[in-house]
Amino acid sequence: MTEQSPILTEVIALMTNRARGRLQGSAKLVVQNEGAVMLDETGAREGDEDADVTLAASEATFRKLLAGDLNPVMTRKLKVDGTPARALKVAEILLG
Repeated sequence: MTEQSPILTEVIALMTNRARGRLQGSAKLVVQNEGAVMLDETGAREGDEDADVTLAASEATFRKLLAGDLNPVMTRKLKVDGTPARALKVAEILLG
């Protein structure tokens, strides 16, 4: 079994409480060259399944998003695959 990437560990730790009970359906956060984190109403976990919306970005971009130093709605560094409404909900959860 491979060791989990440090950025994925951080994303899971931060997003578990932020996502729990706030997200209907599922979302996937893809950290380029590191892996993916699945979000749903139970929280966050490492995984790479199909999701209702997928947000993909570099590790540096995710670090800025999670720290609140970058607005996910205003950045063009975040690739979105899914409906705008779901992407906005996930962006809200990213901001805490």
